[in-house]
Order: sequence, then C-alpha cells, then structure tokens
Amino acid sequence: MTEPRQTTHFGEQTVALEDKQGLVNKVFHDVADRYDLMNDLMSAGVHRLWKDAMVAELAPPRSGRRGYKVLDMAGGTGDIGERIVNASHGYAEVVVSDINSDMLRVGAERARAWRYPSQVRFVEANAEDLPFESNSFDAYTIAFGIRNVPRIQRALEEAHRVLKRGGRVLVLEFSQVDVPGFDAVYKLYSDRVIPPMGRLVTGDAQPYQYFIESIRKFPDPQRFSSMLATAGFRRVKHQSFTGNIATLFSGWKL
Repeated sequence: MTEPRQTTHFGEQTVALEDKQGLVNKVFHDVADRYDLMNDLMSAGVHRLWKDAMVAELAPPRSGRRGYKVLDMAGGTGDIGERIVNASHGYAEVVVSDINSDMLRVGAERARAWRYPSQVRFVEANAEDLPFESNSFDAYTIAFGIRNVPRIQRALEEAHRVLKRGGRVLVLEFSQVDVPGFDAVYKLYSDRVIPPMGRLVTGDAQPYQYFIESIRKFPDPQRFSSMLATAGFRRVKHQSFTGNIATLFSGWKL
C-alpha cells in the first residue's frame, strides 16, 4: 500500500512537501536582482529599520577574543551580513548562506564594495541540512526567510545544532497585523498594491502574490516561539514592530 504524500502550502496552494523548495527557488531566481529594491518599495524603507533593530539586538562584539562567527541563513543579497560586519567594526566573521544561487550571486557582487569584504563568505546551503559542523557558530540569524523553508521545525533544529553552547538565534519574520483598523488597511495594501508593484518593477506579479500568501500562512508569534522551544532554544522571546507587521524572535542555546 502506497503511503500518502506529505503536503504543505505554497502560498494558498497545497503542494507536495518535496515540491515546495523548487517552487520557492523559482520565485527567488526570478526576483533576485531587484529583491532589495522591491523590499524598499513595499515597506517604504521600513524594513531597513527592522533589520537594524535585529542587528542591534544581536550586538556583535567589537573587540576581544577573535573568532566570533555568525551564520546568516537565507541572507543571499547580504544586507544582514553587511550590517553585522559593520556593527562589529570588522571583528565578526559572517557566513552568508542561501539555497538560491542567484541571491548569493547578487550578494557576492555587492560584497566587493563593502567596508570589510574579507570578513564574509557566501555558501550555498539548505537550511534543513546545513553543511557546517555542530557547535561552530556564535549566532544564527535569518531575516524574512524562515517562512519559505518547507520543513521549518527541521531548520530550527539545524540552527540549534550548529550553534555553540551560549549561542543565540535571531529570527526576523513578517507577522499578522492585529491593530483594529490598521489590519484592514494593510490587507488592502497587500492585495491591491504589492502584486501590481511587483509586476511594474520586475515584470512579474506572481512572486509577490506568493510573498503575501506565505506571510498569511506563517505561524503566529506564540506558536512560532513554541517551535523555537521545541528545537531546544531557551529564554525565547519576541517583540513586534509597526503594528505587528514584523516580529523579531530570539532564543539561546544553553
């Protein structure tokens, strides 16, 4: 008797679990060169403030024992990696990892002009099966990428594995707006403005329709915090930004 295939969501579609990664890859291959431009347009630049807040929460050291290492997962274009290296005044070593080669290409090209280009390297990898040794990083960051992973719990377990004891995980992700009145305005903007804007800038609205739908499928902050705890993280907390449009989660490997 054939076992039923596991399924998951790809936006509003139900797809075979093993098919989701290929579908997500196509989305990001299609938008890689204008991904950060669209983030600026969609959020009116506010995503930069959320990412700055994430790196401020991380507070990478600026001196002391050498070898502070950060894995920035799903960070292909390098905007989080650059922030971390700059905040550490070139002290931190950052591995920017992504499953999408086009996103990594964009990041590697940009990194040549960074203030501390020698402090970063780009590695193609799957968040569910990282090619890094256990207990090898001081911090793991992922911004607006975890919701695109087919097996989120497995990715969180991998994050826990590669962190050193005393290491920290930081996850920045879109959430569900819960401010009365603002939630209706945000939904209208998401449905009526963002996909057409994506078509105008990139020539294709479909990736941005997927982005909106994937946000709505992502677990709420309480449930995602529980997933972090299940993966082994302790002292899990979260803080919301801009009417709960985005949420920053953190936890420790103790």
